[in-house]
Amino acid sequence: YTFNFTEHPYCHLIDTIKDCAIKFFNPEKLNDARYDKLPLSIRVLLESAIRTCDGFYTKEEDVQSILTGSSSRAKPRCPSLQRDGIPAMVDLAAMRDAVAKLGVDPCLVNPKCPTDLIVDHSLQIDFSKCAIQNAPNPGGGQAASHCGGQKGSCGKASCSDTPSSPGRPPASVQQIENTPLLCPFHLKPVSEPETALKNQEMELNRNKERLQFFKWCSKAFKNVNVVPPDVGAVHQVNLEYLSRVVQLSDDFIYPDSVVGTDSHTTMINGLGILGWGVGGIETEAVMLGQPVSLTLPRVVGCKLVGSINPLATSIDIVLGITKHLRQAGIEGKFVEFFGPGVCQLSVPDRTTIANMCPEYNATVSFFPVDHVTIKHFTKTNFTPEKLELLESYLKAVKLFRAYDDSSQDPEYSEVIEINLSSMVPYVSGPKRPQDRVVVSNMKEDFQRSLDEKVGLRSFHISKEKQQTRVPFTHCGQEYSLCHGSVVIAAVISCTNNCNPSVMLTAGLLAKKAVEAGLVVKPYIRTSLAPGSGMVTHYLSTSGVLPYFNQLGFEVIGYGCATCVGNTAPLPEAAVDAIKQGDLVACGVLSGNRHFEGRLCDCVRANYLASPPLVVAYAIAGTVGIDFEKSVTSEGKEVYLRDVWPSREEVQQTEEDSVITSVFKELSGRMKKGNAFWNQIECSDSALFPWDHKSTYIRSPSFFSKMVRENVYVCQKKITDAHVLLFLGDNVTTDHISPAGSISRTSAPPSICRANGQLTPRDFNSYGARRGNDAVMTRGTFASMKLHNRLVGKNGPKTVHIPSGQTMDVFEAAERYQRDGVPLIILAGKDYGSGNSRDWGVRAVIAESFEKLHRRQLLGMGIVPLQFESGENAESLELSGKERFTIELPEDLCPNQPFTVKTSQGKSFHVTALFEDETDIICFKHGGLLRFVARTLL
Repeated sequence: YTFNFTEHPYCHLIDTIKDCAIKFFNPEKLNDARYDKLPLSIRVLLESAIRTCDGFYTKEEDVQSILTGSSSRAKPRCPSLQRDGIPAMVDLAAMRDAVAKLGVDPCLVNPKCPTDLIVDHSLQIDFSKCAIQNAPNPGGGQAASHCGGQKGSCGKASCSDTPSSPGRPPASVQQIENTPLLCPFHLKPVSEPETALKNQEMELNRNKERLQFFKWCSKAFKNVNVVPPDVGAVHQVNLEYLSRVVQLSDDFIYPDSVVGTDSHTTMINGLGILGWGVGGIETEAVMLGQPVSLTLPRVVGCKLVGSINPLATSIDIVLGITKHLRQAGIEGKFVEFFGPGVCQLSVPDRTTIANMCPEYNATVSFFPVDHVTIKHFTKTNFTPEKLELLESYLKAVKLFRAYDDSSQDPEYSEVIEINLSSMVPYVSGPKRPQDRVVVSNMKEDFQRSLDEKVGLRSFHISKEKQQTRVPFTHCGQEYSLCHGSVVIAAVISCTNNCNPSVMLTAGLLAKKAVEAGLVVKPYIRTSLAPGSGMVTHYLSTSGVLPYFNQLGFEVIGYGCATCVGNTAPLPEAAVDAIKQGDLVACGVLSGNRHFEGRLCDCVRANYLASPPLVVAYAIAGTVGIDFEKSVTSEGKEVYLRDVWPSREEVQQTEEDSVITSVFKELSGRMKKGNAFWNQIECSDSALFPWDHKSTYIRSPSFFSKMVRENVYVCQKKITDAHVLLFLGDNVTTDHISPAGSISRTSAPPSICRANGQLTPRDFNSYGARRGNDAVMTRGTFASMKLHNRLVGKNGPKTVHIPSGQTMDVFEAAERYQRDGVPLIILAGKDYGSGNSRDWGVRAVIAESFEKLHRRQLLGMGIVPLQFESGENAESLELSGKERFTIELPEDLCPNQPFTVKTSQGKSFHVTALFEDETDIICFKHGGLLRFVARTLL
């Protein structure tokens, strides 16, 4: 930011530290007692409002509103942005084309704030342990023997005794570049497991077009930092490396803050950095210098007291806090932690807790910086000089906390007290993340899910079929499956992997299990997909990685895999057995998403669990077990308590393994990249050379009708609109814009086939093809779990009302568009739970909206309309086959009531969910992208 100190309305608040060398705005100089009462998260927003007060976006009355805690809108300019987002960069590239056609220099289109683009996000599992074990040895001869049974060796004779072919190393010693693994037995460099090598090669080649585009972005745009592939997804270690806690620009210091599109963005709050998730369209506005529009939230103080149970992991703490806060109804609020119990949580514990705040619908879960945070930073990439400056500044503006000093406690809107000693191990499932089950009650709870009628937690299996057991043969051995059998067990790149203590607990459990003679049945799809190579590093240096491998949990690569549906296919014999017995088979994963059928269509019950419990259930082979009694192996009994590591053991291993070298290695990998990335060639032009045959990158049509004149493109009236979809409650963005692999029977493959001779395996995932709007429009509402009342059964179908034909949703939308018929969607409560966006409709009428999705709709020029309280489609007796007319007055205002008329003569009232004038302006321009682009003309 460039400050005009003589004209700035708050120039009198400028203060200095470090011998007057560093300047900052000091809210303390307001001499206002209200400042000391503000939650620390709100103090960050206040500092931003003071610093960026320009009389236009932010006014002096906005500063006063924050001080008084009124419900006005704060508009902070976030100095940092992290995202995995190829759609945003595709949109900016298209915006360059649009302004260039209108005579404007395209080089003016650049992010205005530091933007970190994370290449790694979606990982498809092509190879798993069985595929590698059965593959021929590429070096010839017998398979190499490995120390400790580890797939990968340090090259010593005791590790690998198979000679390689001339001029070529054996497969067992091929090393993934920049991966700092050590052989736990010889402390020599070793290779990654072969599964990761093969998955990495497939992933890089499959996504070459995306990587070429990212490479062009790193050259063409200013203020863009591209994190190269194979460094890892958006997780604590990577966020910690990229974030600054405080920003220093032109000798001016101020708090760092972050917005991002990845669901893990809120993890940054555990480091004392205020950050939250926003929609892709909103993020692009931030990238282009627009402030974030945020209704000043109420702040809930979460007071932690008591001592942590030795058997409870941070995931148990997370799920316990999630349950308390979900029940408290804190949707859209800030949560700020305080109380003496906070000091017991390590920084990785805090980031894990902060990461889960979207699950209870909070905006952020903020942990202010304290002595624990500073101590942690000494082991990372902070220099002593920066830490001294950071601590001095935070203390000067009262953003530093001493949690054991109650006199520093601010005033909160409300306080929720949680006793940490009450936390016991839980899992969540079998269908929704909010349904928690105490592990000690798991056997009885699963039995109830079989007994009870089909519902949100049950399947209703008749008593005579509950004892069904189906035999099958796998790899020459006889096995059998029954209700509750575990067929997927995944420690994946979500939520838990960022926390060394949790991952080390799982590794130490695996070690003790192997030593006790326990095994995992080979038909169970086990995988280990850490969020970054740094996780693999400390698992290796701590000596637990070989034990993961012996149980089948091999590193398959880095990125979202199982939790977004990218699971390796189950053995056909197992799938046939599940279908033959109509079994409720189970998946257990350490992620944060597990809607029914998301992991695999034939796996109906899915549970979220901590990584050590994923390992435990994989060994047990069933969720129908009481761990208090036993885990059996080879006829002997082994209790879970016998193999569960103590908290002291885990903490000591963490101290010995998670050290400064992790961040030094990460720094090297960030800067060096890898051979594949470094060899990618791209254009040096200011405009991206679109390849019209590409199935990954395609110029979107958002700007196709843009002209120099300031013309509002949204019509004032929606006339005789048909209902495209008639939906019920809790429609998630998995229903709206599905994640996971692209089905060969869905609409998107038509684009893939039309532009290239692709086999179904090459269709890849929706996440990988988000840069192609043609794929995403065809994937909209393509979920097999979508229940459209116009059709009456689950599936991605709708009824074309004029003809009465049932067809794909996209096909119907396309037909309506050809006929010039506008479309709307009717929905129930909580429409849009998640983070994707709609395409192709003019309005959505629902009982309520998920906040982020409401912003996404407005950003696309779609008006979100809410039924009046107590009304819905059922109470109004709407069939969905009527035609709807909606009057949009020329002078729109926030939360304006509208009248909707139907072709059947009915009328009812709705509220347009515009929160402020910015929402209205964006809507009138046809969406946020067109509005932002027009500011350049």
